[in-house]
Amino acid sequence: MNRKRLLSALALALCCCVPLTGCGTAAAMQATDLMKGVEKSAAAPAGALTDAGKTAVADFAARLFAACADGTENVMISPLSVLEALGMTAGGAQGETRAQMEAAFGLSSEELDAALAGWTAALTGNKKVRLGLANSIWLRDDPDLTVEQDFLQHNADVYGAAAYRSAFDGAAVRDINRWVDEKTDGMIDRLLDEIPDSAMLYLINALAFEAEWEKAYSRENVVAGAFAAADGEKQAKLMHGTEYAYLEDADTTGFVKNYAGGGYAFVGLLPAENVSLRDWIAGLTGEKLRALLDGEQQIKTYTELPKFRSAYETELSEVLQGMGMTDAFAGDRADFGAMGHYGTGPLFISAVIHKTYIDVSETGTKAAAVTAAGLCGGAPEETRTVCLDRPFVYLIVDTGTGLPLFLGCVADPTK
Repeated sequence: MNRKRLLSALALALCCCVPLTGCGTAAAMQATDLMKGVEKSAAAPAGALTDAGKTAVADFAARLFAACADGTENVMISPLSVLEALGMTAGGAQGETRAQMEAAFGLSSEELDAALAGWTAALTGNKKVRLGLANSIWLRDDPDLTVEQDFLQHNADVYGAAAYRSAFDGAAVRDINRWVDEKTDGMIDRLLDEIPDSAMLYLINALAFEAEWEKAYSRENVVAGAFAAADGEKQAKLMHGTEYAYLEDADTTGFVKNYAGGGYAFVGLLPAENVSLRDWIAGLTGEKLRALLDGEQQIKTYTELPKFRSAYETELSEVLQGMGMTDAFAGDRADFGAMGHYGTGPLFISAVIHKTYIDVSETGTKAAAVTAAGLCGGAPEETRTVCLDRPFVYLIVDTGTGLPLFLGCVADPTK
């Protein structure tokens, strides 16, 4: 599988399981809004992010990240974006297909719906934080394709999804890419180059995040320094600071740096000297991640963080099948009957594309996915130092839940 491309919306292509003939691209047409007149139901399920839900989300994030990252390249995923798109899709799954998806999530479909609704409802915003989350469903305008109204209503209720029917031609490619570009604030401007003749639906999530640091780095605290990449020493711009949130376990040290206004933070995690980035990622679990974040200590910590910008793209089909979702990708076994059907065969997932983008600088952080000197009297102050001058892991977390919106690693900040 080719996992390397570029980073941050997520699409699931659901296709007929038998070859299509005679259904080339139709004439360009304006997409029809299928959600026109579809409003959130008064009986829509309430959102609730329980502790069990947090544990499941953290575990899914750790397993997905470990499956995508081997520690040799810069990688970033958005667990929130992936779960939003897969949650929409699971709402149309039945039987063993649904059971396998739920096993991969660690939650039933209903529990995942509630957890995501509860999580997103609790996400905070302020004037210095831009957080955008959007979902959409795109359907081929084909008389043989039937999509269940209950499925559309469910996604309106739980995911606030828009839905469009259009000719899957060049105009549709432009429309989808324009939607992705708009919903990620231009950080990811393209999801598709073309639409295969076999593609029937795309379920897409887009996530955009932009925030300033609570304490920005001053110009004099940004200096050139060495970064010990696996393939040799590289010169990077290292931002020096002081934080009062230290993290540590048996093979990790780290720090937390808050974004302005509260509610979100950057977390830098450095594997111990005798632990490679590859081995650290391979040993990552949701329990380890939550324990690290919950174990924050208020200790003065001198930090170094390289400026970096990274774009990443991966196709997640093999990863998700490795997590147990096999039937969803098999044309002869997939059961998405609650979503709809195609005249000549059932629907199945043909591709899961995940793209992300991140830019960390002196002033703050932009990310998308389509993914002091004080003098006081008394005893000497305890201090720590965490210098991210060799391969490290990072997160952007919602501090209210302690869950990662983004999870990545930097093997080389110059790439």
